Amino acid sequence: MKKILLGVSITSMLLLAACGGDSTEESAPVDSGDVATVDAEAVVNQKCISCHGNNLEGQGNFPALNDVGSRLSEEEILSVILEGKGAMPGGIIQGEEAEAVAAWLAEMK
Repeated sequence: MKKILLGVSITSMLLLAACGGDSTEESAPVDSGDVATVDAEAVVNQKCISCHGNNLEGQGNFPALNDVGSRLSEEEILSVILEGKGAMPGGIIQGEEAEAVAAWLAEMK
């Protein structure tokens, strides 16, 4: 009987884990005709604010991003996103999302 309950419990946890978890709906590409776009602000809110602050004003050792476009070019921002810098590991955001976030942050001056 204990083995059956254990099996049911494990199966339930696996099913819940597969169905739940991190929702990527906010950062998924939005198809607008032939061009797919990424909601860069949603990606930033999902991946960056925990370290850089709710308003991207920076906190602790993490720099402000609310004016990063005045300090770094879009290419430099993309490089930091992909390769990391200081305490920030690289690859937190990748591909089209990284490019969209770099372009969005570059506009912040």
